[in-house]
Amino acid sequence: MRNKVWLGTAVLVLVAAYAFYFANPNIAVSMFSNAWFLAVPLVLGAMVGVIGERSGVVNIGIEGQMLVGAFAGFFAAAATQSVVVGVVAGALSGIAMGAFLAFTTVKGQLDQIIAGVVINIVATGITSFYYESGKTIPRGLPNFDVPLLSKIPLIGPVFFSDGPIALFALVIALVLHFLLFKTRWGLRTRAVGEYPSAADTAGINVVALRLFNVTMAGTLAGLAGTYLSMEATSTFERGMSSGRGFLALAILIFGAWRPLRALAAALFFGFMSASASQLQASDVVNIPQQFINLLPYVLTLVVLAAAAGRVRAPGAVGQPFVKGD
Repeated sequence: MRNKVWLGTAVLVLVAAYAFYFANPNIAVSMFSNAWFLAVPLVLGAMVGVIGERSGVVNIGIEGQMLVGAFAGFFAAAATQSVVVGVVAGALSGIAMGAFLAFTTVKGQLDQIIAGVVINIVATGITSFYYESGKTIPRGLPNFDVPLLSKIPLIGPVFFSDGPIALFALVIALVLHFLLFKTRWGLRTRAVGEYPSAADTAGINVVALRLFNVTMAGTLAGLAGTYLSMEATSTFERGMSSGRGFLALAILIFGAWRPLRALAAALFFGFMSASASQLQASDVVNIPQQFINLLPYVLTLVVLAAAAGRVRAPGAVGQPFVKGD
């Protein structure tokens, strides 16, 4: 029943989007492109949370992982004058932060919230202390037109004429949904996040799977940060993740810990932000800029509050696993 509701909502939104497009094609493409531009790091951050919490590990440190990814990607590219090296460095930094979270919480059984907060604090300190002004990269990551798909009205220029990380964000949400609900890895991941003792009895190595999932999920957080410093812009600023990691956690809950729903929730927030920018630029309403900028956050909180009581987190999320207990 819920899937039918989501499908019906998606169809209605698509019909409304195309109605808007045929009425004002230039404005529609601009708004929806801006919405996707703003949603990309949120999608990647939400996927990090999906993998972690479906495995039973809360990741409060997505914000810090993004920030370190942005820092490592930009300054590695600036030092080598290679955007490829920058992307790799950003992804590897995410893995390193994910490994820290995994080994401290899964093996060391440190409180997961505390470990995430430590990541955020350390990331802020390191990126501020080692920040150097005046560094530049040869160019940002280029945009690509996906053959055939980029020619689709509205959808094409919005989703399929983007940089590599934005395209990857769209693909990974679809792939992760398939992996999570249609493969053995997904079944085992959901098992260790719901009933780790039962999964252990069935022969699944709960600790090893949690270590692997949380560590590798860090790749996506690193790429989200790299997107901010090398694709969305071509610079790094202190604190440039700007709370996106925390928003990704809210989007994760709104999306009921399901990749495609989280993708839709990220697009909703992106569209609200783009709409706020459009209102601000058009002078249609005489509202102070600060209140317009608050609009997407307020609407996200309202929707999250409405959805929070209707979704259920994985049963063992946040709980350390001790074999034999």
